[in-house]
Amino acid sequence: MAFYNDIGTLDSTPVTRDSYSVDKYDTTDVFEFSINYMRDINLSLTNISADDDVDVTLYRDNGNGIFNASEDTYIAGSHMGSNLDDSINVADQVAGTYFAQVNLYADGSSNGVTYNLALSATLGYTPSNLLPIETQVGELSPSENRTFNDFVGNSDTSDVYAFSLGYFEGTNIRLDGLSTDADLRLMHDSNGNRIVDEGDVLLRSVNGGTMSDSISLDDAGDYFLQVYQFSGDTSYTLTFENFSTGAALAVAG
Repeated sequence: MAFYNDIGTLDSTPVTRDSYSVDKYDTTDVFEFSINYMRDINLSLTNISADDDVDVTLYRDNGNGIFNASEDTYIAGSHMGSNLDDSINVADQVAGTYFAQVNLYADGSSNGVTYNLALSATLGYTPSNLLPIETQVGELSPSENRTFNDFVGNSDTSDVYAFSLGYFEGTNIRLDGLSTDADLRLMHDSNGNRIVDEGDVLLRSVNGGTMSDSISLDDAGDYFLQVYQFSGDTSYTLTFENFSTGAALAVAG
């Protein structure tokens, strides 16, 4: 039998449900919430226990207030493998009642699967304030540039990249190849809650239209980079052009 959790009215302030669990005897958790007017809905499923896998799916209620996956309107789903983060970021959802279904896919540890779920409903033209790791870039190396090709739009308003820089290293990050407007922002999740809190955003690039955006960084640390929709649907190319700083060259010399 599914576990129901009534979150109430969702807005731009993230709501978190941490250390929830499913297992082979109770495979599904359902989280019910409502929005009062058109908003973007953001879901982030993180901290999935090792060797395990759960997925998340979003539905809009058909009007009877009872969750039924075969009768309610399917909006979107995320089905990443293993214990990788899952996320849903969809634009322009109408006022009403919604259900987020977290479903067991694999209990590799045979001890049940634990996870954290975060939810928010942001206004249009505002990026998701949740930080699931959708692409793990890892530690950047001055000897190797990295390039990624992806998409943001109404069905997926935000992509989050996690990366780190070592001492005496830097990167120039460029977003181009746009057909509509998308932007960049760089964050350090100082308290590790995987939410964009006040003070977490370090840098932004918000050039209009299809102009390229860019950010430069040369401070060691762990970071999140978010590519997000401003208007329309667009593919994009994201490039990390990495370099050694002058301090590193001085030490080497």
